[in-house]
Amino acid sequence: MLESFKSLAVMRQDVQLHSRAAGEGAPLLLLHGHPQSMAMWHRVAPALALERRVVLMDLRGYGDSSRPAADADHANHSKREMALDALAVMKAHGFERFDVLAHDRGARVAHRLAVDAPDAVNRLLLLDIAPTLAMYQNTSEAFARAYWHWFFMIQASPLPEALIESNPARYVRSVMGGRHAGLAPFTPEALAEYERCAALPGTAQSIAEDYRASASLDLAHDRADVAAGRQLRQPLHVLWGQHGAVGRCFDVLALWRERAAQVTGHAIDCGHYLAEEAPDQVIAQAQSFFTH
Repeated sequence: MLESFKSLAVMRQDVQLHSRAAGEGAPLLLLHGHPQSMAMWHRVAPALALERRVVLMDLRGYGDSSRPAADADHANHSKREMALDALAVMKAHGFERFDVLAHDRGARVAHRLAVDAPDAVNRLLLLDIAPTLAMYQNTSEAFARAYWHWFFMIQASPLPEALIESNPARYVRSVMGGRHAGLAPFTPEALAEYERCAALPGTAQSIAEDYRASASLDLAHDRADVAAGRQLRQPLHVLWGQHGAVGRCFDVLALWRERAAQVTGHAIDCGHYLAEEAPDQVIAQAQSFFTH
């Protein structure tokens, strides 16, 4: 998978970040979601690399990037730290300013990146999320049932870690297969890659810490943005799955218009995993949005 993309390991402090890149042209960073890795872009990235320099990276705690230690305030897995990772990766690839296409957890990193480093991000395309703070503030029974893992993962260590580590493949298949399309959208190669990475030592702790950070320190950062009136300055395009929980439970565009000045977007006919369920539509939307 992604054989045409050349690997580059990037060190930031004591965290090694796994990245790949291919293509020529304006730089575009792709960030993946949970419980996946950069492999989720295998149906999208090669097409985008025909016109762009496409950089893929595994977030810390995921894929083949390092699993940092847990810390008391979950700062090691905050979206602010992950955003700094993204800046370091793009700098290592020779870019100070770039576009971003991101899904799920990666889209939350991209949101923080665009707020914290507005001069680094040109345009932002986010897949199947509303702002983290708004999603917690507007949680309903329907959302809690659909996104049960949000509330499971933030429980105190070691319970989530122990349950995931007891059978990592079962965890991956339960989370990914429990949505609109089941496991049908995922190629055997991609699913095997997600299962391999989930079984690596430290993965369970890192992904739990990612969610614990989102329910604590990341919310503090988001509240500080709201209090200070900080908004996304970049053009923001948002896509979500017509059959997914995000669009069903939230007014996605209204919530983003509270946090960004220039917002467009709409649902597409798929579930949560847009890049694997509807890759042609994601490619077309990205090509159109990033060339304006």
